[in-house]
Amino acid sequence: MIARFTRLLLLAQAAFAFGLTLLLQSAGLIDRAWLATALACGIVVLLRLLITANNFLLACYFGSATPPAHRLNLRQTCWLLIDEFLASLLVSSWSMPFRGFAASRASASHTGLPVLLVHGYACNSGYWTGMRRALLAAGVEHRAIDLEPMNASIDTYAAQLATAIEQLCHDTGKQQVIIVAHSMGGLATRAYVRAQGAARMAAAITLGTPHHGSGLSQFAPGLNCRQMGWIGRRNVGQPSHWLLDLAAQEDSALRARFVSIYSHQDNIVSPQTSSHFDDAKNIEVHGIGHVKLGRDARIIALVMDEVRRISNAS
Repeated sequence: MIARFTRLLLLAQAAFAFGLTLLLQSAGLIDRAWLATALACGIVVLLRLLITANNFLLACYFGSATPPAHRLNLRQTCWLLIDEFLASLLVSSWSMPFRGFAASRASASHTGLPVLLVHGYACNSGYWTGMRRALLAAGVEHRAIDLEPMNASIDTYAAQLATAIEQLCHDTGKQQVIIVAHSMGGLATRAYVRAQGAARMAAAITLGTPHHGSGLSQFAPGLNCRQMGWIGRRNVGQPSHWLLDLAAQEDSALRARFVSIYSHQDNIVSPQTSSHFDDAKNIEVHGIGHVKLGRDARIIALVMDEVRRISNAS
């Protein structure tokens, strides 16, 4: 569903650029077709850049205080915006529409525990193209799941995870898996454990997951967005009732199985410290936006280190 939706969005953007090109020429503003086309395409790109910039502004409104060690200067802030914009452009215009996948290539020499990749809100398995390359290079058997429909309850996704995990264990002959989840995918993982228990999950590595909710979720549609909401501004507020109920059914031993990697400049999870998960192993980074988290080389290296550590300990 998401792949078709993103393809339709690409067609709509192309149609808008084509119509704008014709308008510029018919109005006599630009005579040369190539120049009118370039300007029209540039306007489309600029509009998408403004959407990313607006997310950062909203994240500032709800944002938590940035620790001194994680603050950015002006140059770093500009690069943060550009880097997140380019990552969003690549994911939504190429990876999600055309690069989705369900399973890794079979490997007779796969090592350690298998990995299940769980994407976030309004994404699909195509989000994980960079992580997939790293897992393939390391000989780690892995699968990815597409959570459908886009705006369903997170508890619905928990049932889908249960099926995917059982299939992965069956295919690999392993009793447990490692879950690597981005954003909402981390909440789906916690909902899965609440419903099914943690017997099949050796550990979970979450990237930019709003464990305590995000104020920006109110600007997107879907029951899942209401479930992962943050009610209030900055540190003056509380998680949604769904998140509070989820947390009340967890203990420290369960949370110790989690690794939470998050950025103090996350432009979707805000307050950014919402990703800090009590009793878990928390790894704080800076200068990385929300979409880029699952694709940044530094984060992928951190994830691979954790995958090896967890596999060796199992």
